[in-house]
Amino acid sequence: MARGWESKAIESQQADREAAAAAKARGPVSAEDAARAARRQTCEMALARARADLAIATHAAHRRMLEAAIAALTDQLREGPE
Repeated sequence: MARGWESKAIESQQADREAAAAAKARGPVSAEDAARAARRQTCEMALARARADLAIATHAAHRRMLEAAIAALTDQLREGPE
């Protein structure tokens, strides 16, 4: 069992190193690009949360509200968060 955890940790470390190398290869990121990426990530996380909440929602009004939120977030991501 410990071997499995160790291999997962090593795999994670390798993925982190690869991501860091890719970030360096792209060069510096402007403040505007960083803010745009942060807004996109926030929208993606909100969308994931709304979908998870919808999966367990039982009341019709709550489901409608979540469906509307999912539609709005999907549209926002499609257009690009500004």
